[in-house]
Amino acid sequence: MTVQQPIAPAAPQMLETTYHHSAFAQGDLAVRLTATRDGRPCLQAAGEGGVLAEAVLLPGADHPPGLEAFRFRVGALEEAAMVAVLVEAAFMRMPEAEELLLPEPAELPAASVLATASRTVDGGLRHAVARRQFYQLPLLWRYQANHAAYPCLRSSLGPDDRLPPLRPPRPVGTLYERWLPELGMALSFRPIERKRDLALFHEWMNAPRVDFYWELAGSEAEHDEYLAKQEADPHIFGVIGSFDGEPAAYFEFYWAKEDRLGPYYEAEDFDRGWHGLIGNKRHLGRPKTLAWFRSLTHYLFLDEPRTRRVVGEPRASHKRMLSYSSDTGYVKVKEFDFPHKRAALMCCERETFFREVVL
Repeated sequence: MTVQQPIAPAAPQMLETTYHHSAFAQGDLAVRLTATRDGRPCLQAAGEGGVLAEAVLLPGADHPPGLEAFRFRVGALEEAAMVAVLVEAAFMRMPEAEELLLPEPAELPAASVLATASRTVDGGLRHAVARRQFYQLPLLWRYQANHAAYPCLRSSLGPDDRLPPLRPPRPVGTLYERWLPELGMALSFRPIERKRDLALFHEWMNAPRVDFYWELAGSEAEHDEYLAKQEADPHIFGVIGSFDGEPAAYFEFYWAKEDRLGPYYEAEDFDRGWHGLIGNKRHLGRPKTLAWFRSLTHYLFLDEPRTRRVVGEPRASHKRMLSYSSDTGYVKVKEFDFPHKRAALMCCERETFFREVVL
């Protein structure tokens, strides 16, 4: 049997300071690696007003690494969110670690909403947080207040042979934000705003390297009409991607079942798909492009817990796109013919992504 190695960005270890985005609060939290009075490594999370929480970092030797001796400032963010920040900070500093040990819930109640297993270490019980599960939890990265959760209500509207459930409205405001240790930058997504972003969308679509794949060069009026039609379509919404707040890319996130892709495979109700382009030439290059692939796939899995697959349909001849996909957990299922191109059906399974791709 071939053992699949984790697909990881090149990240420096033992970073001095990292930055984190809680799903429940606007603004960054900084986590600094410092030391206790007796010299043990300690992670300190700070926001406006000073230190909010801290924990001692335990390097792993004959057992997984861990965190202990948690301390919280009264009135700080919800304890579970603060523990999640410290857990992410520890995983960032130890990209090879697949598991992190926490005190048992009697000592740290928040451990009960993060851990899925227990371990006995030096005669004591510890709860274990698996990396592949931690990054599926909605405690960080995706801003919860900017999304609407919908139950699975069957609709009679849509393609007759592929009726989807009722879809939620497009989210508002910042959707997702994550600081990337390998780049030292924050990546974020927000929905495109037709009036605010029309000039930028028009400029990017008329760039020859973009038009070669998108075939959407045209006037501002034509692009305004394109975005207006998209606003009226619940199966898709456009997104501006930014690095440190600077617009860099445009993506379209769609529900695959009622999309043009739906008839070409056995689509499930919550399969998601995406198209994308890098509009800002300052942000071209493989490290940043791989960061987009990892982050947008992460967002789509976070956005809907029932999503088991993220799919794409790039040109079958687009070797660079296929290479990026294979480095971020996607596999080519087949090639097929759209009316306008020969496409490759790329598919990323939830289990594969969180098991093999290191965020």
